[in-house]
Amino acid sequence: MKKTLLILGCVSLAIASCGNPGSSSESSTTSTSASSDTEASAKAAPTEMLPGEKLVAKADCVGCHNKTQKVIGPAYVDIAAKYPSSEENIDKLSDVVIKGSKGTWGDLPMTPHPNLSKDDAKQMVTWILSLKK
Repeated sequence: MKKTLLILGCVSLAIASCGNPGSSSESSTTSTSASSDTEASAKAAPTEMLPGEKLVAKADCVGCHNKTQKVIGPAYVDIAAKYPSSEENIDKLSDVVIKGSKGTWGDLPMTPHPNLSKDDAKQMVTWILSLKK
């Protein structure tokens, strides 16, 4: 029985030591362990997606684009590097998303997305341009 208690004590201490290495008292270990678990869960949980990022994820964009690597079309970070985030560029690029284009990034055309609203396209482009390094 003592062995079991000792093992449980070590497990509690090990969990607490991950979150607060300077903790040495058992009472603070228990409370620190609970708060450390909450903090660890918050750090491990994925961050909230921005509205434009959610729209990109739900659309068919991933078939041709990737955040960091060229697929068929340019990577989002490459688009962000080419275009400063301005109201003029957001408006221009949202039209490109809706109407399609050819020639800016090579010979392959970007297919139009006529069912996408201008506001949604602007949110998507705003998120893409926010990826500027």
